[in-house]
Amino acid sequence: MGKKVFIFDVSKCSGCRNCQIACKDEHVDNDWSPYALPQPDTGQFWTRIEEKVRGQVPKVKVAYTLRMCQHCADAPCKKVAPDAVIERDDGLVIIDPTKAKGREELVRACPYGAIFWNEELSVPQKCTGCAHLVDAGQIPHCVDVCPHGAIRFGDEEEFATELAASEALEPERAEKDRPRVHYLNLPKRFLAGCVIDPEEDEVIIGAKVTAENVDSGQARAVITDDFGDFWFHQVEAAHWRVYVEAEGFMTRVFDADTCEEDRNMGYLELYRNQLQG
Repeated sequence: MGKKVFIFDVSKCSGCRNCQIACKDEHVDNDWSPYALPQPDTGQFWTRIEEKVRGQVPKVKVAYTLRMCQHCADAPCKKVAPDAVIERDDGLVIIDPTKAKGREELVRACPYGAIFWNEELSVPQKCTGCAHLVDAGQIPHCVDVCPHGAIRFGDEEEFATELAASEALEPERAEKDRPRVHYLNLPKRFLAGCVIDPEEDEVIIGAKVTAENVDSGQARAVITDDFGDFWFHQVEAAHWRVYVEAEGFMTRVFDADTCEEDRNMGYLELYRNQLQG
């Protein structure tokens, strides 16, 4: 049997949270033993969408990232309780609700915050990959309801191209845990701003903006749009030297920093070249 994987494409997620609701719908008040006891009405989100607001007004974007059990091939929870955590032949990782009863240490063992404690039943709980549906030849409910195809599920062989381009949610743990949830287009940083002519109180359309990574020396260039705006998407967390030039204006150089967060540089003023002409 081939190993199953999840693919989540950040660029396709609209933050509708259908997956989050579907997980509750599938597991609240439903006993899917031997895979899972009922999920509580509140307090647990085995599948959840994390929302992050990026940038500074007015250059703001929102990124949505799926958080769930990573179904690790070398799961940290299994190391803590090998008798209670099962890796199925298809790769789905299951916490046996009978053998794991009273084992609250499993919650603390997960570095992804994906295991929850059910106080009433005294059991740790998490995403099962809807193993009961997979056994019936179906797909996990969160995948089934996603209107944009942001979450997909299947055999590794089906997603060879995507896997080659994917990243781990926690890159520093990828080699150790070998997660089977793979991410496409995880947000890096953006660098943005608006180029203006302060003398005319107008934006400058068609200005060339070049961003040079001070550390690596690599550079990228864009042209300001009809609103004078420029955007550099998916750039590194780094120090930048930004060159702004436009016909009839003096070139200016600015410094910017995306080391800690996305950066809106605000209004960048260009002044007319009085010597030209």
